[in-house]
Amino acid sequence: MTSISTQSPRTVLTWKLVPAGLLSASGVLLFGVENDVWGYGLLAASLFAAVLVDRELTRHLALIAAGMVFISLVPLNADLSVTHMTLMGGVLALAVLVPWLASRFVYREKIIRFPVNTGHKWPVAAKLYLLAVVALGYLILPVYLIRTGVYQNWPDASDPTIFWRLFLGVNTVGIWDELFFICTTFTLLRRHFPDWLANILQAVVFSSFLWEIGYQSWGPLLTFPFALLQGYTFKLTKSFTYVVTVHLLFDFVLFLALVHAHNRDWLPVFLY
Repeated sequence: MTSISTQSPRTVLTWKLVPAGLLSASGVLLFGVENDVWGYGLLAASLFAAVLVDRELTRHLALIAAGMVFISLVPLNADLSVTHMTLMGGVLALAVLVPWLASRFVYREKIIRFPVNTGHKWPVAAKLYLLAVVALGYLILPVYLIRTGVYQNWPDASDPTIFWRLFLGVNTVGIWDELFFICTTFTLLRRHFPDWLANILQAVVFSSFLWEIGYQSWGPLLTFPFALLQGYTFKLTKSFTYVVTVHLLFDFVLFLALVHAHNRDWLPVFLY
């Protein structure tokens, strides 16, 4: 393995960006394009390139890659059958648990954390931001879902059983997003890159995942900035609780908008 520690910081950053960029691109192929052959190939290439660059980077990219492989094992869709929800829940849990366990007990690191009780009160600006998230979701989501027709990627929740399964699924995936993409992927990448660059790298994978979940058409124009904001918010607050609150508020509006999109006479509070 070649060490680059004696080279200039800019050169080191450039070399490290190659494997990290390949890893992010593999997320586009695995989740956005759903091409497993090329996706796994690019993922393997990213780890091989990391081996040639830096030992610690290799270890951390391997953790992210492991999570991405688990995610790719089941279709990422809104199939609300018990079987699919169980399988998807299992692989998503492994995608978070395996990197955390390996980091903590194999690497003996305490990098991946999920800070719930930070001991700090949320300032007024943070509370106002929560209101802004709800307002933006209210104005944007119904228009996006209905005009593009992507609401059909989620099932009609007219049936009470489907209604509650959809509610559970939307919220569970929202919490998982922050566990894996922010607290795991973004946190590991920050060890090697400036925050802004680490944030872009995680947002590429984050928005690719959301594309396969159902945010298609011009969805990336919505999900990519959201992923960036979540990373930046976590950097500022250092609070898993806060970023999850942001996400769940947005997803609650999403859930209501999905119900409304399938049944326009329901929830007439929406403008569209």
